[in-house]
Amino acid sequence: MALYHIGPIEFQLLRKPIKNLHISVLPPEGKVRVSAPEQMTDTAIRMAVTSRIPWIKRQQTDFANQPRQSDREMVSGECHYLWGQRYRLDVVERPGRHEIKVGRGKIHLYVKPGTSIENKALVLAQYHRAEMKSRIMSLISEWQDALGVSVTAWGVKKMKTKWGSCNTQAKRIWLNLELAKKPPECLEYILIHELVHLLERNHNERFRAHMEKYLPDWRERRDLLNKMPLAFENWAY
Repeated sequence: MALYHIGPIEFQLLRKPIKNLHISVLPPEGKVRVSAPEQMTDTAIRMAVTSRIPWIKRQQTDFANQPRQSDREMVSGECHYLWGQRYRLDVVERPGRHEIKVGRGKIHLYVKPGTSIENKALVLAQYHRAEMKSRIMSLISEWQDALGVSVTAWGVKKMKTKWGSCNTQAKRIWLNLELAKKPPECLEYILIHELVHLLERNHNERFRAHMEKYLPDWRERRDLLNKMPLAFENWAY
């Protein structure tokens, strides 16, 4: 992927078999990625990026100002999120299987004595994954019917720069595991966003018209998601 500069803006350029140029500002540092049609000239690309510099700078400023969680040590008293709610972690060492119980403002993490930070984090991630899959299963049939689309497969995984993705050819969608920490309406927004890509691949007027039709408050949900604290590593959409 080639690197270009326009004044203070550095961007990665990727040429693809697409019709329209697309500019992305990626969290957490605000890196700029440009996807351009294969036949588009460098001059035309530079002009397009130059016209969007004010927008790019606003996006980068928003990312810089967005609150972030500190690195996780998986110790009692530490703050963690589940469905947009803040909980205190309560680590309990005991013999037996690892498990999590949630209640009264706390996430109780039961682990064997001597369990490593990585394994404690894995237990919590597995809980988040199970929570997400349960919610997705209750939503996806309803929204596939409403949109008149169907997926061949869906899954949950860690993603560094996206809240979700859709392979329109395979009709497969992925949702970011981090969504289990955000308000439930954010998960629903991303799910619908990816399903709408089965009706329109690009983020164009037709795509936005579908979003307006099926989820009129999608912009408010997007803004809520992007204002929530980022994990130590991550994201925005």
